[in-house]
Amino acid sequence: MKIAVDAMGGDFGPRITVQGAVQAAQDLNVEILLVGVEHLIKKEFDRYGQAGSKVTIIDAPESVDMGEGIFSFRRKEKSSIRVSAQLVKERRADAFVSMGNTAAVVYISRKVLGALRGVNKPALSLLVPTLRGVTLLLDVGANANCQPQDLEQFALMGKIFMEEVLGRKNPSIALMSIGEEETKGNDLTKKAFERLQAASLNFIGNVEGKDIYSGKADVIVSDGFTGNVALKVSEGVVEMLFSMARREIMKNVLAKIGFLLMKRHLKKVYKQVDYSEYGGAQLLGLNGVCIIGHGRSNPNAVKNAVRQARDFVANRVQDKIQEEIAKTVPAVGETGA
Repeated sequence: MKIAVDAMGGDFGPRITVQGAVQAAQDLNVEILLVGVEHLIKKEFDRYGQAGSKVTIIDAPESVDMGEGIFSFRRKEKSSIRVSAQLVKERRADAFVSMGNTAAVVYISRKVLGALRGVNKPALSLLVPTLRGVTLLLDVGANANCQPQDLEQFALMGKIFMEEVLGRKNPSIALMSIGEEETKGNDLTKKAFERLQAASLNFIGNVEGKDIYSGKADVIVSDGFTGNVALKVSEGVVEMLFSMARREIMKNVLAKIGFLLMKRHLKKVYKQVDYSEYGGAQLLGLNGVCIIGHGRSNPNAVKNAVRQARDFVANRVQDKIQEEIAKTVPAVGETGA
């Protein structure tokens, strides 16, 4: 299996992506195509010698900055993101991974690869840890503006993902809103509630932001704006809590002793909420496999994003979504917005 990695993506560029990609090639039995400015990649790659023998460098002379806007990056025909997507389209790679500008990856992926037949808008989905295992949250940033039928389709794709990848039969579906009552929310959530209630899904109603990590639902659906804000707030809270805990631990000797006694268990907790263990978000409904990682990804996150891509391809997730969407397309959207 060949996985293309956007070496220029993320806050730290090749210094981090190359290290993570080489680790993936060593540990995951995949071939890596490192895509980006050749001399910058080679500078980092040369540190690994024979350890990088399963890695090939693909030159892409342009890169997209993390804060770059659509009017700029869409003109870059030789950016590392576009070249990576093109490798998948031409079947020279089975999937591609990028830690880069999310808006650019989503836009370029759609432009180059397109959506699966019958899919209105590919959705960015992320498995998040909960008290009962994991929950699939989507959309977390691909579509800021959505219609009710889009949220219904997100729910269907989420259902297929949970059934086919995690083996959860008839997974429960919930809608993110500002209250559990069906009358709560804006026009989008109220109309989406009606559609989801009428659909052949295990819809359990609305959930609030506090329910994301409770495990109350297997799949939580929202528009990309709401989902992204919820995700970023969660990341900030986790970082703040661990920073506060470290500060308190350092205040006295007894606290330090207590920390040493609990260190092994605390590491297990941290690993469950550490984004680097989850790699990245899957762009469901795309006509190709794309994993988008966090801009602050470390080498472990890059490696785990490659792992996700490998497993996504191996499980034929996109094929199964296409098969199910094809069966239900007449039903999805037939009642209007």
